[in-house]
Amino acid sequence: MNIIIIIADLGHFKAYRVLKDPLKLESDKLELIRDYVSIETHYKSKDKFRDKPGIYKLGGGKGWVSSGFGESQAELETEKKLIKQIAESIDAVVREEDCEKWYFAAGGRINGKIIESLDPVVIAKLEKNIKSNLTKLAKSKILLRFSDIE
Repeated sequence: MNIIIIIADLGHFKAYRVLKDPLKLESDKLELIRDYVSIETHYKSKDKFRDKPGIYKLGGGKGWVSSGFGESQAELETEKKLIKQIAESIDAVVREEDCEKWYFAAGGRINGKIIESLDPVVIAKLEKNIKSNLTKLAKSKILLRFSDIE
């Protein structure tokens, strides 16, 4: 049985294959099959937008002041783009691995948005969804969080 675990946040994506010992002599192990870091999350909005028109305006006799116009909208667009990228990566991994079931973990703020963006065929194979960011955990601790893997 081919089982994978996928963990993500807006800056990281990791997909693991669960390696089971058929004789049950050893515990399950995780093999990293896909991993990437999104560079977009490392930039602050002031660095992304500092040279764009509209950021500074005339400040009522006090000179130029920062207006901040559009930054939050741009950050929302970046988040949507990253969520779509994660969902596309999940769809691809689940198809490529031809897994029967898969497990997922992402922080609560983005978890549902990612699931909503997935292909229905991929969602149907989702066995367990944890609303927690596990991207910084060691492989052994990740496996413990999904301890009910058959």
